[in-house]
Amino acid sequence: MAGKLMLQNGAETYRVEDTMTRMAAAFGAENAQSYVTPTGIWFSRSEGGPAKMARISARSTDLRKVTLVNSISREAVSGSLTLEEVRGRLEEVASSKLAYPAWIQLLAAALSSGCFLMMFQGTWADFLPAMAAGGAGFAASIFVHRFVPLKFFSELLAAFLIGLIAILSVRTGLGREIDKIVIGSVMPLVPGLLITNAVRDLMAGHLVSGLSKGAEAFLTAFAIGTGIAMVYSFF
Repeated sequence: MAGKLMLQNGAETYRVEDTMTRMAAAFGAENAQSYVTPTGIWFSRSEGGPAKMARISARSTDLRKVTLVNSISREAVSGSLTLEEVRGRLEEVASSKLAYPAWIQLLAAALSSGCFLMMFQGTWADFLPAMAAGGAGFAASIFVHRFVPLKFFSELLAAFLIGLIAILSVRTGLGREIDKIVIGSVMPLVPGLLITNAVRDLMAGHLVSGLSKGAEAFLTAFAIGTGIAMVYSFF
């Protein structure tokens, strides 16, 4: 349960395996073995013993839950929690709604788009168009993903909308530099955590997980680039 919660909410593969092994050892399973990939967990209490598998079909980013599970595992290893208490705490984490509401995420995406624009040496004249494009693109990504559970299509359509708003804002005189608006607005869609985890897993020797996460990050980047390229080809 601890490994599944961590993997579903953005933890690195090696951290998931280490947490599961330490918690098992804290409750007497000294020879526990775990093997984790981005889509599944295999765990055995002892060498040669029966193994259990957990399928991970949906993943998101909620580092608060990862932090809570890490905290529970440290308390379990220190001996301050019983097995029943650990299970109860993990069930509380699993059922809790810690993610920010959609409107706060949308506001943060819009504001960060304008800030990224300035970081990439844009002008204040493009700040509001970048906010509008970034917010609209992020909202489109969330909305489309509810009906089409494939991140590639939701991110492609979000990038297409961002490029469309950027070009229209410049052509109507509301903005000045299309490239700066586009670059700033697509940043909330960029899979930064996924890329970081892929590199960290590769450095830790988890080649399967590192390569699969890298491929997933590449598909996201390809979807963003394709959406913007489609707008440029039309206009």
